[in-house]
Amino acid sequence: MATHLHRPVSPTAPEAAQTSSGPTGADRATEVTVTKEVTETTDASAAAPRPAHAVRVEGLTRSFDGRPVIDDLRLDVRPGEFVALLGRSGCGKSTLLRILAGLDRDIEGTVLVPRRKAVAFQAPRLMPWKKVWRNVLLGLPGKPARAVADQALEEVGLGHRSDAWPKTLSGGEAQRASLARALVREPDLLLLDEPFGALDALTRIKAQRLVGELWQRRGCAVLLVTHDVEEAVLLADRVLVMDEGVIAHEQEIDLDRPRDIADPRFAEIRGQLLERLGVATAAEAA
Repeated sequence: MATHLHRPVSPTAPEAAQTSSGPTGADRATEVTVTKEVTETTDASAAAPRPAHAVRVEGLTRSFDGRPVIDDLRLDVRPGEFVALLGRSGCGKSTLLRILAGLDRDIEGTVLVPRRKAVAFQAPRLMPWKKVWRNVLLGLPGKPARAVADQALEEVGLGHRSDAWPKTLSGGEAQRASLARALVREPDLLLLDEPFGALDALTRIKAQRLVGELWQRRGCAVLLVTHDVEEAVLLADRVLVMDEGVIAHEQEIDLDRPRDIADPRFAEIRGQLLERLGVATAAEAA
C-alpha cells in the first residue's frame, strides 16, 4: 500500500533525502524533504506484509489564527476497519478529515495515509455541465474508458442513470454518483464527511445500507464523520468521540452484522455515546 506522510520539517534539517523511520514492509520508503511536508513514496512488493495501519496520526495540531482546532491528536485506523467519528460542531472533525484527504497541509505533527484515498462530502459536488458518467471519471489520470464509470455506477445501483444530467438526479441518486466517483479510484481509505446529512429519512437508511455493503465488498478502511449516533453504531467497528481537538473517547462496537436498532445492546451503546456527547437519554430525562 503506497502512502503519503505529512510532517513539518525543521528549518535546520538537512535537505538530502532521509530514510523513513515509519512502518516497515509495504510502507517502507524514502522521505523527500520539501518546504512544509515530507512525502513518502513506496515501491510495494507483492510479497510484502499488509501494513499495520491504514491511517496513523501522531501529535497532529492544526491552528487557525493562533487557536488550535486540533491539538496534539493521535489516531490509528487499521486496514479494512470502519471507524465513525462523532463530536459537537466545531470540535475539528471535518478539519481532521480534510487533513487526511490532503486538502489541508498547514499542520504540525505526522500524518500517514494511503496514497490511494477518496472523499465523499455531504454535497455531491457534481459538475452540472457533465453527464453522470463523466462526473464519475472527473479527476482520474489519463483517459479512462467510460466502462470504468459504468461499472462503478452499477455497483451503487445507478447504472441506469449513467447518461443523465446531474440536475435530473434526486438527492439520493446524486449522493450515489458521488460515492461512485470515490469508488472508481479503488481507494485503500474512503473518507466520508456527513454524506447522508442532506437526505430524507428513508433515503438515508438506503444510503447507509449501501455504504455498509460497499465497505464489506471492497474491504477498504473507512472514516465516517457524522453527527448521527445511531448511524455510527449501525455502521462502524469502532466509534470515536472528538472533543476540544482530541479523541476523547473510543468505543468498540462488538455487535453482530447486520445490526438491529431494536437490540437492547445497540440501545445501550447508543445511550453511552449520547452521554459522552452531553445529550440526556430518555431514561435520564425520566
